[in-house]
Amino acid sequence: MNLRRPNANEATGTFNRSRNVVPMSGICTRCIDGCKGGCETWLASFRGREVLYPGPFGEMTAGADKNYPLDYSHLNIQGYAVGAFGLPEGVEPGPDTSIFPNVDVSTEYGWSDKVSMKLPIFTGALGSTDIARKNWEHFAIGAAISGITIVCGENVCGVDPELVLDGHGQVQRSPEMDRRIETYRRFHEGWGEILVQMNVEDTRLGVAEYVSSRHGLETIELKWGQGAKCIGGEIKVDRLERALELKSRGYMVQPDPGNLEVQMAYKSGAIKEFERHSRLGFVSRDGFFDEVDRLRGLGFKRITLKTGAYSMAELAMAIRYGAEAKIDLLTIDGAPGGTGMSPWPMMNEWGIPTFYLQALVYEFATKLSRRGKKVPDIAMAGGFSTEDGVFKSIAMGAPFVKAICMGRALMIPGMVGKNIGKWLEKGELPASVSKYGSRPEEIFVSYEDLHAKYGNDMKDIPCGAVALYTYCQKFKTGMQQLMAGSRNFRLSTVSRKDLMALTEEAARVSGIDYVMNAYRDEAEAILDAWITISE
Repeated sequence: MNLRRPNANEATGTFNRSRNVVPMSGICTRCIDGCKGGCETWLASFRGREVLYPGPFGEMTAGADKNYPLDYSHLNIQGYAVGAFGLPEGVEPGPDTSIFPNVDVSTEYGWSDKVSMKLPIFTGALGSTDIARKNWEHFAIGAAISGITIVCGENVCGVDPELVLDGHGQVQRSPEMDRRIETYRRFHEGWGEILVQMNVEDTRLGVAEYVSSRHGLETIELKWGQGAKCIGGEIKVDRLERALELKSRGYMVQPDPGNLEVQMAYKSGAIKEFERHSRLGFVSRDGFFDEVDRLRGLGFKRITLKTGAYSMAELAMAIRYGAEAKIDLLTIDGAPGGTGMSPWPMMNEWGIPTFYLQALVYEFATKLSRRGKKVPDIAMAGGFSTEDGVFKSIAMGAPFVKAICMGRALMIPGMVGKNIGKWLEKGELPASVSKYGSRPEEIFVSYEDLHAKYGNDMKDIPCGAVALYTYCQKFKTGMQQLMAGSRNFRLSTVSRKDLMALTEEAARVSGIDYVMNAYRDEAEAILDAWITISE
């Protein structure tokens, strides 16, 4: 059994001519001379490296579709008929108090200076890709009114067309970064935060210094990696002048826009786009500590770290170094991870999948904890979209996992709402939307709640933000129901005992009790007690 079908995918705009395909290669069983398209091998024969990347760039996000042997669907949530844990002090458990709307789904993260969120989810790193830039106000305002953290990803300053550098090559002014921070802050009400992520180029450009001095930002994130790829961040640009500009700012641009042959190919129309790549980072214990100390010296109250689906060794480094440096949040992103741009083969074929990675996270964190070492608060990422997956991940990682980082699942509402707004303006609502109404008040079930709170300020809240808030309200209710069913009325009482593994393999990897063993001792004790009494 092949876990994915290579050589053709909607993400790359490719397909197989035949219904019969060799499982390993993805090549049609009968490859015909004269075929007019269009598998990846066929398309790469004349478009080359362009076929590595999902497209169209700036208009989509992509996630790999490899079917891993284990994922969170191999776990089920335990339900109980007795008990109620985590109710407010003084509240007696009972049918009238232990109702799901009373479940507290808020969370917090931080070593000592905590950040509280209304929900245990936050956005993935929305960086320099066009889809993040074009939809930022929808994402940022939506996150702010929902009470969750938003991550401004890498390279935002570096790709800003209006970037101004000082005489030392450091950021002097970045209108795009200013816009991103100010947009979120306008509706921020104390829940969640905006944090900025830094890679190699961001560090060299002095992004930390800029967001600290100009905006007084309290949190900064260091990036080791992400689940979608094990190389640096990437975008595409379609103008030679823009490619040369980015190269001058220190980025790696392919094909090299400074090469005369490349310039000729661009002018003739053979080359239509360029890729801007970030560099690989190199992690060392001393270097990491030095950087954390430097950032704290700039005034940052919190330092967070984002790492990818690297080997066990890098995972151990992230947890240990993060603990030693007392970082405030460690986000661990498993394969495949979604992104606005990543090589399609890499998205599918590299890295430890999230389920397996989280099993290792729990093992390593537990090992340190049992030896008296405090580990940072942890967030898992990589393929989450619904409240059941979030519950399972928090339970599987308890007590270390405090939140789940969600990329595409929190971008989709922003884009859906944005498009509904555009369709409303043009009078072109599709039937899939118009069946609910013809005004925002009719279409969005949360609109009136927001209007009651914000009044005239609703004119500054775009439909994409309303949609993200509406999604978050659905998430909240769904999470409350799952938690109430497991008799957990706050997140801190959720534990690994609230899960069961549906297969023995899932039990072996995760350490969660197999369904036929979970609570067996308690069940046998109940039965044995009656037998003993009757005897």
